[in-house]
Order: sequence, then structure tokens, then C-alpha cells
Amino acid sequence: MYDEFSDPAGASVIKFEQMLKTDKIQYFDAQEFETITQHYLDNGQNNMAKRALKLGLEQHPNNIELLLVKSELFVFDSEFSEAESLLNLVDQLSPQNEEVFLQRANIHSKRKEHQEAIAMLNRALLLTEDPLDVWSLLGMEYLLVENYEAAAKYFKLCLKETPLDYQSLYNILYCFEHLEKPQEAIFILNEVLEEHPYCEVAWHQLGKIYTQTKRYEEALSAYEFALISDDTFTGAYVEKGKLLEQLGRLNEAIENYQIAMQTSDPGGYAYHRIGVCHLQLGNKQLGVNFLKESIHLEPHFEKSWMGLIDFFLKENNNEKALYYCKKGLQANEDSVQLWKKNGEIHYSMKHYSEADYAYENTVALGNYELESWIQWIDSLLHLQEWNKALKIGLQAREFYPETASIAIRVAGCYHTLGKKDESQYFNRAFSKDQSLVAQMAHFFPNLVVKS
Repeated sequence: MYDEFSDPAGASVIKFEQMLKTDKIQYFDAQEFETITQHYLDNGQNNMAKRALKLGLEQHPNNIELLLVKSELFVFDSEFSEAESLLNLVDQLSPQNEEVFLQRANIHSKRKEHQEAIAMLNRALLLTEDPLDVWSLLGMEYLLVENYEAAAKYFKLCLKETPLDYQSLYNILYCFEHLEKPQEAIFILNEVLEEHPYCEVAWHQLGKIYTQTKRYEEALSAYEFALISDDTFTGAYVEKGKLLEQLGRLNEAIENYQIAMQTSDPGGYAYHRIGVCHLQLGNKQLGVNFLKESIHLEPHFEKSWMGLIDFFLKENNNEKALYYCKKGLQANEDSVQLWKKNGEIHYSMKHYSEADYAYENTVALGNYELESWIQWIDSLLHLQEWNKALKIGLQAREFYPETASIAIRVAGCYHTLGKKDESQYFNRAFSKDQSLVAQMAHFFPNLVVKS
């Protein structure tokens, strides 16, 4: 049941639901049915919306608005043919109806027929008295076909009509980023700021573009103006902190990150950056503490785990690095970087079985870097698992068919396994490369490379 005083549709909804309980059909005008249906749609009760719509069309079979709502439901359920049939009927009853073209555009878009969708939207544009929504839809369709110039044109029209339409602003900036036209983006942002000088979002975006174009002092000024406009704007403090960090002004960066933590719920990122700054300043314990706090707040924040691991590796404390690597993998079992780092540490500590397992996971998760393949194969060579090393070497050659360091390991495995013909096929090309011969001698002392 719904409170008619808290919901404008409440009285009609109550009346409708009472009718359903008593099973006695009552009359509602078409507007009421539209209101009831929309109420249920807004609340995610699609089945109730369909019941209301069915009764509505029984009482008002040719009502344009109800037919359009029904076609919209067909589109929502991906029943495009049914929707098109209904739209054809509406077109006969109400020629040149803007909503018909908008829904047809939506159907074409969902079918990835974007040019057809654009054509329908242009038809709607000729009929509408309020073009703002149609401009926005045209902009989105052009984005989908990566026509950034055309998309920017329509988002500019939206922004001109409503200068604080942040979604259109972000879309324009996205277009200019892909077009590599930072000056155009700066011009648009300055236009917004001329009309709304305290628009913190525009100042923030301006600062980011100045940073990207290496106009650092102007970027800092833009972030300052963003914070003057809104001194609780967390994003501006973070971006300013990142830039100060980049410029080597680490204490100022820390100060901005700390303010950012006070203006919103503390996230792992700010603690991570403060930790990195302290490590660069030589404040080792402080740096480690902040990195630990970062992963305490966000156990899945991979960068802080990597920061701790790299710190202890630099301190030549492999055991501690391995400890944090294992802890990190407990929280991020699908992290390619942590598995790779795990393999590197185990390999350096001559834990070859563990390195084999780590690199197997690294590759399984999609890391196909040459270094990973080489260390995986070498782990198996140290374990004298020739068959598995050969299998992995042949897999690696699929990614690096011309790489000698892979082929020479494959040749060595073939030779060790007594497959001399295959061995010679691989090593013939490397007979004059003394460094590769030395590598083979290290792993396969009985192998002679014939020239």
C-alpha cells in the first residue's frame, strides 16, 4: 500500500491495488493508468506495471501514451519486433510523434545500428520543442561510433543550454582527450568558468588538463581555485597532492593528502600516497605504517602490497617481502603483479618449486611477458623437470617465435631428452652467439652446439 500524501501517484495506486484485491474492475482514465504504470516502473515492479498497462489498454485501446509505454516495456525486455509493430500502429494513429522516433532510435542503438539510430534522432530533432535530451542522445550515439568531433558538437549544445550540466561537460572533455585537443578542452572549461567562476568541477578538470600538458604552475592555481570554490572537494586535494608529489614537494603533498582524508571517509589511496612520500623522504617506519594502514582499510589495494614488498626487497629482507607477498595474495588471489612478484622472490631465494607454481599462476592470469616465461622455464630447469620445461618453452615460443633465449632452452630440453634432431633444428641458428652458447652450457653442460 502507498501513502497518497508522500507519493503523487499514491491515491491512484491505492485505488488500483484495492481493485485487484476485490477483483472488481473499476474505471480509470488514461492519465491515471499512465501514472500508475510509471509509478511501478520507477519502483522496479515491472510485473505490476504490465498488469496496470494491460487493464489500461483494455479500457483505452488506442491511447497513444499507453501504447508508447507498452512499446517501451517491449524494448526493455529486448522484444524489439513487438515494439516496432506497436510503434507502427502509433505512427498511424499519431503521425510525426517525436516519441516514436526516439524509441525507434533506442531500438536501433540496442541492435548496434548506430547510424540508423542517428537518423531517427535527427527526425525527432525536427519535431521536438525541447531539443536538449535529443542533443544528448545524438552525442552518445556519435560517441559509440567514435565520431568524437560530431559528439562534441552536440554535447557543446547541451552545455550552452545548461552550463552546469556536468555529464555533458565530462563527455566533451572525453571527446577532446581522444581527439588530442587539450586547448579545445581548456577553452570550453574557461567558457564555463566565465559564467560560473566558482564552479569547482570546472577548475578541477582544468587543473588535470594543465597537469597533462605539463603546465604545472597553472595546474596548481586551478586546484587552488577549485578548493576556494569548495574547501571540502576531496578530488582537488588528491590531484593537487599528486602534482606536488610529482614536483618533489613531498611535505606539501602529504599535507594535501591528509586534508583529503579529513574531508571524506579515509580511503586506502590517500594512505598509500602518504606512505610513498614518507619512504621517499627517508621516513621508513612512517612510510611502512601508512602502507599498512592503507591495506588495513582496503585489503584489495594492490599498490600498497607492492609498495611494502618492494620496500623490504630494497632493504634486502626477502623473508619479510615474501611474507607480505603471501598476505597480499590471500586478499588478491587474482593479482597478476603479486603472483609475478611471488615468483621473482622465490626464484631469487632458490625456491624453484614455489617459483614454478607462482609463474604458472602468473601466466594463467594473462601475463605473457618474456621475463615471466624465462624464469618459469629456468625454475623447471633447476628442478630438472625437462618434459615440463620443454612443454612451457614451446608454449612461450607461440608468443615469442623469434626470441633466441626461448628457442635455446627448448633446444637444450630436446637434447637432454635424447631428441637430437629437434635439438639441432633449434640450436643451428644460434651457433655463433657465444652468450647463448654460455647460457646453454650453464643448464645443459653436455650439449654441444654445432656450427
